[in-house]
Amino acid sequence: MRENRGFLLFLCAMIVVRSAIADWYGVPTASMYPTLLIGDRIVSDRLAYDFKLPFTDIILVRLGEPKRGDIVTFTSPEDGIRLVKRIVGLPGDVVEMRGEELIINGVKASYASIRDELAASVPDYAGRQVFLKEQVFDQQWPIILLPEREAVRSFGPVTVPSDEYLVLGDNRDNSKDSRYIGPIKRHLLTGRVRRVVFSLDTENFYLPRFDRFGAALH
Repeated sequence: MRENRGFLLFLCAMIVVRSAIADWYGVPTASMYPTLLIGDRIVSDRLAYDFKLPFTDIILVRLGEPKRGDIVTFTSPEDGIRLVKRIVGLPGDVVEMRGEELIINGVKASYASIRDELAASVPDYAGRQVFLKEQVFDQQWPIILLPEREAVRSFGPVTVPSDEYLVLGDNRDNSKDSRYIGPIKRHLLTGRVRRVVFSLDTENFYLPRFDRFGAALH
């Protein structure tokens, strides 16, 4: 113990940092394409919204409010798996979807086509992929639709409960999000993701995607 005290202290400090300050993840699925790619390495700011008792979901101090458009990590209420999605519905919002089009508080989102070469295609999917820019009030982000894939394309209207958030994946037809697991309670949010740290192309011998190193996320 004495000989390895420095290493053990470092290890304990890193565990505390990951549980209360910042955590890092590799992106394993395509549910947030084209914003997050398989092979991206991201950091989740655990102090973006709350300071929690380490190793728990107990909120000690509220530090900020989640906003529409934030990319967040959270613990799935269904199975406890850590997921990353985008907040589209805030507490009190009335949210519905009709044929993939969002309607929030009676206002329809607007959609504009973006050229395929500006967006990352979903790997290992042979069907048609539609790349759009979705704008909700003053926030906008890219999404992908997979028209030939079975998915929930209409729901609601539903009112987001107090202290809960409705989240969706940017890859709308390949994402297990609030359409399937319900809104996410605030204490299950584990942080906000603002940028990619680095990225490896898993489809191309894990070569670095240098253009994504440090890339800000919107």
